[in-house]
Amino acid sequence: QLQLVESGGGLVQPGGSLRLSCAASGFTLDYYAIGWFRQAPGKEREGISCINSSGDSKIYADSVKGRFIISRENAKNTGYLQMNSLKPEDTGVYFCAAGRPAYAASWSWRSSYFYWGQGTQVIVSS
Repeated sequence: QLQLVESGGGLVQPGGSLRLSCAASGFTLDYYAIGWFRQAPGKEREGISCINSSGDSKIYADSVKGRFIISRENAKNTGYLQMNSLKPEDTGVYFCAAGRPAYAASWSWRSSYFYWGQGTQVIVSS
């Protein structure tokens, strides 16, 4: 069964940190870019970061730049999203996805990704 499974979400106070993991099974993650998306309550799912298959190119949405760090360990078939200096507006369900964005600008398009995880909830609140 081909799947991605996110973990690491939870409740954290503003200013805190969380590390999300995205584990692939049934396929080799090496061949794909990994994207992280989030969906806040009542809002559309938005792309927040992407890392290419080799891990040497990363891109971030302005809303998380300087606070979040995307990484991957192909040997473990896993991707990560380190989230620091969390704000209440970071609250939402976080999804990882694997795909092959065709253009630099398409990294945040949902249509660029073939496999999706079920999501993990992140709540930033005091």
